[in-house]
Amino acid sequence: MKSFIQNAIVFAAVSSLVLGGCSSSSPANSASPGGDTKSAGANAEKRLKVVTTFYPMYEFSKQVAGQHADVIGLIPAGAEPHDWEPTAKDMAQIQEASVFVYNGAGVENWVDSALKSINKDKVTVVEASKGIELMEGIAEEEEEGHDHKEDKKDAKEPEKVMDPHVWLDPVLAQKEVQSIEAALEKADPAHKDDYKKNADAYIAKLQELDKSFKEGLANVKRKEFVTQHAAFAYLSKRYGLTQVPIAGLSPEEEPAAAKMAEIVKFAKDHQVKTIFFETLVDPKVAQTVAKEIGAKSSVLNPIEGLTDDDKKNNLDYIGIMKQNLNALKTALNE
Repeated sequence: MKSFIQNAIVFAAVSSLVLGGCSSSSPANSASPGGDTKSAGANAEKRLKVVTTFYPMYEFSKQVAGQHADVIGLIPAGAEPHDWEPTAKDMAQIQEASVFVYNGAGVENWVDSALKSINKDKVTVVEASKGIELMEGIAEEEEEGHDHKEDKKDAKEPEKVMDPHVWLDPVLAQKEVQSIEAALEKADPAHKDDYKKNADAYIAKLQELDKSFKEGLANVKRKEFVTQHAAFAYLSKRYGLTQVPIAGLSPEEEPAAAKMAEIVKFAKDHQVKTIFFETLVDPKVAQTVAKEIGAKSSVLNPIEGLTDDDKKNNLDYIGIMKQNLNALKTALNE
């Protein structure tokens, strides 16, 4: 956050220069997470400029906007969105936007500060997860060695953390798409019918995805799966599974030794043969557990950003979710 504040100060000092230098040409950060860059041409002024945070927000917005907007993803491919912070140039992008889309619920911790400098009469702001009933998340493990009664007496209550990973539930993803649709219609009522048509078409695909998950996971041999990052609570609840996370909501969290031992025991007792890790972060924790119990490690993707391989293979949200389904079916039927 310190770096964000420093950036904000720089932005305040040079905003007039930055904004003055921006024209109808493609913005400097317009390379999208999905690899779909739309260059602004002679008709750029007629199109909405939609600025989004990380990949699912970009993908959902692009699907709804269709041909009526240039959709920009601020967080670049390969970057972990939990730790990313905007530069002054990124703030300028948001200031110039017609619509700004973010997930909320704790993924983009910098947004609350950023919104204070946005002219909301000019920029339509949408928190895509707003209105969705959030689940309480798994916070980081407390440090070991502080279990004395006096410590417990004086210790503060752990801060309540909400789980932001609603986009991994195809049903809740539909609600996020609807929120984005409403924002685009507000910003550009002339194309309201097109936005509704686009949103309905994409929601139909998400409904098919939901059906595939229901059918694919209905009769698996076991319901518990072990994953490095506690990102799959909504998906698990939707399809009757139980995620057993090694770490909490933060992908970079290092679990305590006691927690590692607990996971190893659970995996052995339940004959778990696959330990899941994710893209964008170091898989060493999952690999350590897998080695300890003689299991293999495999990817279960929280879709917080696309990798270079994802882009080369033309993968998108639905494509990666189908890969997740196949990974779960394989692991839960071992």
